[in-house]
Amino acid sequence: MQEVDLPLQWPYARPLRVTLVSDLHVGAPYYGLSRLPSLVDRINATHPDLICIAGDFVTLGVLGGHRVQPDSIARVLAGLKAPAGVFAVLGNHDRTYNGPWVEAALSSAGIRVLEDTAVSISTASGRVWIAGVSDYWSGPHDIHRALRPVTDSATPILLLTHNPDLFPRIPPRVTLTLAGHTHGGQVRLPLVGSPVVPSAYGQRYVEGSIIEGGRHMFVSTGIGTSDLPIRLGVPPTIFVLTVHAAGTRP
Repeated sequence: MQEVDLPLQWPYARPLRVTLVSDLHVGAPYYGLSRLPSLVDRINATHPDLICIAGDFVTLGVLGGHRVQPDSIARVLAGLKAPAGVFAVLGNHDRTYNGPWVEAALSSAGIRVLEDTAVSISTASGRVWIAGVSDYWSGPHDIHRALRPVTDSATPILLLTHNPDLFPRIPPRVTLTLAGHTHGGQVRLPLVGSPVVPSAYGQRYVEGSIIEGGRHMFVSTGIGTSDLPIRLGVPPTIFVLTVHAAGTRP
């Protein structure tokens, strides 16, 4: 678990605590269904205001892995608890596996899947818009449609998507973009960084807090693995983001 302080254009006196995870890839070697309950316990132990999951619940094509049905994954994730709710988008693995099945399973577990839409929620800090944009590689990724429900110009917007390559297209109206997909490169070497990153931008959006043109994004390095069942220098991580007004202490 990693605590991250994010000073932003935040209108409320109270900070917002957001727990972000991504790329569970349940069924990858060393990360089967049996390990999922402990992840749920660790996420709940962060005591978040809300939980965001940035896609890729299932796994496809990882060496030595096996497919786990979305219903089995969702039954365990139903244990996630946060006062303002649990929200998710689908990743490219989910959509390739069977997007409607994954979405239906998550919805039945009380996880709100946001694919090119937004909802207004009440948090202990104040009202917040949560928008979800479908996967950049495998979905329509219709940002305009996703933000269409936003009816005001002041309420903060947290935008959740799977692939951070969408970031250059995100409008300044969005307070914070949350993404995953990269796995932090999955392997990080001294002086070199991550030699392989599934992004058109190389290491530009590989992980962590990114600021461009006054816009903010945070990229999760994920939990599971894809392709090769190896993580080196990039451990599975639950990120706990404390969003607060710049110039104030959380």
